Amino acid sequence: MGLEFGLWDQYGTFLGCLKLGDSGYARNAVLCSVLLSICTCNWESVAEKMIAMFLNLQVLVPLFFFFILPVLFFFFLGHSSAGLKKKKETDSRRTITLPKTYPLIGSYLAIQAVGNRRIQWLSDMVKISSGATFTFHRPLGRSHVFTGNPATVEYILKTRFSNYQKGRTAINILSDFLGTGIFNADGNTWKFQRQVASHEFNTKSLRKFVEHVVDAELSNRLVPILAFAAAQDKTLDFQDILQRFAFDNICKIAFDFDPEYLKPSAERSKFAKAFEEATEISSKRFREPLPLIWKVKRALNIGSEKKLRIAVKEVHEFAKHIVREKKKELKEKESLESVDMLSRFLSSGHSDEDFVTDIVISFILAGKDTTSAALTWFFWLLSKNPRVEKEVLKEIMEKSEAPVYDEVKDMVYTHAALCESMRLYPPVPLDTKETMNDDVLPSGTVVKKGMFVTYHVYAMGRMESIWGEDWAEFKPERWLERLQTGKWNFVGRDSFTYPVFQAGPRICLGKEMAFMQMKRLVAGILRRFMVVPTVAKGVEPHYFAFLTSQMEGGFPVKILERVHSD
Repeated sequence: MGLEFGLWDQYGTFLGCLKLGDSGYARNAVLCSVLLSICTCNWESVAEKMIAMFLNLQVLVPLFFFFILPVLFFFFLGHSSAGLKKKKETDSRRTITLPKTYPLIGSYLAIQAVGNRRIQWLSDMVKISSGATFTFHRPLGRSHVFTGNPATVEYILKTRFSNYQKGRTAINILSDFLGTGIFNADGNTWKFQRQVASHEFNTKSLRKFVEHVVDAELSNRLVPILAFAAAQDKTLDFQDILQRFAFDNICKIAFDFDPEYLKPSAERSKFAKAFEEATEISSKRFREPLPLIWKVKRALNIGSEKKLRIAVKEVHEFAKHIVREKKKELKEKESLESVDMLSRFLSSGHSDEDFVTDIVISFILAGKDTTSAALTWFFWLLSKNPRVEKEVLKEIMEKSEAPVYDEVKDMVYTHAALCESMRLYPPVPLDTKETMNDDVLPSGTVVKKGMFVTYHVYAMGRMESIWGEDWAEFKPERWLERLQTGKWNFVGRDSFTYPVFQAGPRICLGKEMAFMQMKRLVAGILRRFMVVPTVAKGVEPHYFAFLTSQMEGGFPVKILERVHSD
């Protein structure tokens, strides 16, 4: 409360200064000095340029009052309250209440105060709101709806699919990085790419190729690294290892290119570094209180936007080089022997360079961190639940050492354990749609054209109304039933109750491929090794996300060779 009032008082002081500066060079100079004094050194040059530009053009004070001043306030707020955030974060026993809303800035102070607990805080707001639907008031009178109501999720993802799209705002935010790729497109552009990709994903040859890629990366790179760590009693960041494994895999599947990211050396390839930086900075654009902030930075080519431009250039140049090489190979051979996704797109007649570059970059983004995020939290939960680990291991040992497709498909308990892990720690915690026309949601919430509606996957996995009183337990059995034969049978939930892989027309095309990769990886690791976290007992890792979720600070583990009793 003290934080909110203190910052609000400062904001009032800014407004008072502005009212005094109604005429004269001297007063304008005082105004400039006051405004500049509240900015950190990183933003002084930006503030000077913006103020000088508007004052020299003799723009009316009302325009300055409603437009420029809020931007400067948010610059100041974002850089001066870091220390105060920590105090808020430690108050874990606070009473959960809906945030206060102020004129002009809405509830921005409340969400700024929670720091990197935004996902958890918004989850709390959804869970205490009527109909599991909460309206967050953004700066300048904009509203943003968050929901954890399965009926509302079905409504926006299926029933009224055409009214809830990716939207111009989100597409603009990600367009520098993803272009018009399938995950950053609407309408006919999305529909066309979806049809092409759907056909390619449903081929048996692609499934075989994916199996080969995963098995080769597992046996030739991951197992030797884990064996060396076990022999040397070395601590590994298992999250980093899984991310590197996933990055190599998806690049091979998408491009038939091996970035050799998973290797004993911690050094990262130029392409991998650029891709990670582009992902992080693009996602942070969503967190800016006003889109103008990142747009001004981009126009001036400063700060994070300068880094993004360099990273995106590296990613796109590399991807286009691969596309050109593949096209050249296709011309020379008339048909490609490779069955990677890029080769498939080119062979099927889709030779436009920008099209195939954008769609392949989108698939790398989708496959790079989602499976690694899911597996990071899976191994963490296994370490806390030895009973579940024992059941998973029992199922693994019943299969051959290099399980074929049908054996992997039959790993029912492991499948249930993965679903349960992603219920508690989804790889993508939030997904947002933009409203095309005024509407009323099933919860009774009125939404206007241009408003954002976000379904909160993380919150939905933790709601008693959906999962019962034992929702906090890691319990794979909630996904299973016993057959008369004594075997387990998997019982799935509908995708609107469990939208981890989206739902409706945009449901994830790679869902089955992801499960196949994860189960092969789990079997390959647990058959031979034990993964033992080194964090202190009782310490819970922090879940946060950019475009996909991560474990803050990594996942330090020791690797132990497993001893099997005869």
